[in-house]
Amino acid sequence: MALLNALQMVTSQKTLKASPIVNKRNKLVARIHEQLELCEANQSGQLYAPKKLRTYVNHQTGERKTIEAVKRIRKWYWTAPDGEIHLCVKYGSKILPLSSDGSNAIVCANIAAVIEALKTLKLAVLDGELDTAITAVSRYTKDNFFK
Repeated sequence: MALLNALQMVTSQKTLKASPIVNKRNKLVARIHEQLELCEANQSGQLYAPKKLRTYVNHQTGERKTIEAVKRIRKWYWTAPDGEIHLCVKYGSKILPLSSDGSNAIVCANIAAVIEALKTLKLAVLDGELDTAITAVSRYTKDNFFK
């Protein structure tokens, strides 16, 4: 008992889970951060290849193994025929509408402008400006999941 008395004790409860929209915001912010890293690597001429852990079963021995594999990240931006770069925001495989008129892409002049747009989008998501779009796409996906 003398050993436990040396420790500081408090009465504590685990905090409640974050709301679902906060979890969805954090998921989107993580994907925007990946796109930001991809653009910055592209701008500096380097290769961005993040790693992920992948588990597979060896069919000969039946043993489960975990290996490190390269995570495939698809770019959210492309060069339009007029030479400008268009950037869309994806939540899962769906493209988010960015405004109430249905616009779904941001026009950028170059990669540096794409990086600035991604930084602005990251702040907008954290401020909750895309919550309605995230909720709509999430609801659409959820409703069509069991068809």
